[in-house]
Amino acid sequence: MASIGTLYTTPQQGKGQRIRAAAAFAGLQLDLPASYVHYEDNKKPEFLAKFPHGKIPALETKDGFHLFEAVAIANYVASLALNSTLLGNNKEERALVDQWISFADSEIDNYVTLIAQLCQGRLTPYAKPIHTAFLERVTRSLNTLEKHLSTRTFLVNERITLADITVASVIQRAVSLVIDAPLRAKLPSIIRHLETVVNQSAIKPIFGEIQYAEKAIQFVPPPKEKKEPKLAAAAAPKAEKKAEKKPKKEEDEEEDDLVPKEEPKAKNPLDFLPKSTFNLEDWKRAYSNKDTRGPGGALEWFYQNFDKEGFSVWRVDFKYNEELTQTFMSSNQIGGFFNRLEASRKYLFGSVGVLGQTNNSIISGALIARGQEIKPVVEVAPDFESYIYTKLDLENPKDKEFFEGALAWDLEIDGKKWVDGKNFK
Repeated sequence: MASIGTLYTTPQQGKGQRIRAAAAFAGLQLDLPASYVHYEDNKKPEFLAKFPHGKIPALETKDGFHLFEAVAIANYVASLALNSTLLGNNKEERALVDQWISFADSEIDNYVTLIAQLCQGRLTPYAKPIHTAFLERVTRSLNTLEKHLSTRTFLVNERITLADITVASVIQRAVSLVIDAPLRAKLPSIIRHLETVVNQSAIKPIFGEIQYAEKAIQFVPPPKEKKEPKLAAAAAPKAEKKAEKKPKKEEDEEEDDLVPKEEPKAKNPLDFLPKSTFNLEDWKRAYSNKDTRGPGGALEWFYQNFDKEGFSVWRVDFKYNEELTQTFMSSNQIGGFFNRLEASRKYLFGSVGVLGQTNNSIISGALIARGQEIKPVVEVAPDFESYIYTKLDLENPKDKEFFEGALAWDLEIDGKKWVDGKNFK
């Protein structure tokens, strides 16, 4: 069988594997270069003349056609196979194949890559909230995929398509990095699909054995540099008279003088407010452990215990909503704002969310703060002035409705519904 061309890739590159698997499954021969060293050969003028971006995988066909980007190459290769169903049997199935390929790359593989880069120190600085947000995004997408596969063997029809090969390549990488044993137990249909696809005789040599991670990849901080031990002072000659023993208290004072004393921390003015009957920590526990609405719920507890003299309730709105794009990024922004409020944790509770949809969303929510002024509580965050704070009167029905909606995460503003949120507690 004549080769259709040469694929520039590396053996371990997942996107190259899916192209090679598609060719093998369709019965097409695809050559690999006799010698290729990544980061060297792809920078040479002769390579860049064919593939200007210097990126792999890249395909050079026998008739001199040049193509880069994995999705484009895989689609092209699949289209060369006569009587192949890799791209579906009709235009609707072709669209579904494209849908699942896009979903696997954008909603799973992209975030797996970002998590790996964060944990390996290639994307710095490491931030746990960002890591968690990426992992939540992957998990949500995996749940969507699991639900779809729970009622079918393959993604589009009753035969393997390019979508199945692509998803399997993405999941094979994910199970080695972020889909650990506890998460795998919740995804039986995905694991069954993965093992079915990669164990097809034509493509098994390309995918190799599946490497399952027992524990998901985690960030390990680099070890701190060890300080060189100071050389011990030379022993005094024996003939010298021993220093006269000092009283213990005087010794301690001398040793203390060697260590710079920390300045005593100034008390927060909020600590001097009259004692309140409302215990913020008890409220946070009630909110965490009870349903928000309904009899015996968190809101009922709040109204029974709230001290409006010692605490105040505020609406918070982001000033620059026109700059918001992806809703998950806006949710991450709320998390970052809350992280910067850490110094006020004992004085503040918050429930803030993203309302709307991608490229048409707002950030809004409610805060419960110690005292009657919000600035002393929130000014610990450098970006506190990016938000507008409006004091709420819980005896006003509209203010009360807003407050309860923010806490229950069912707030709606100008037709924009709550899609995601964070709590500061």
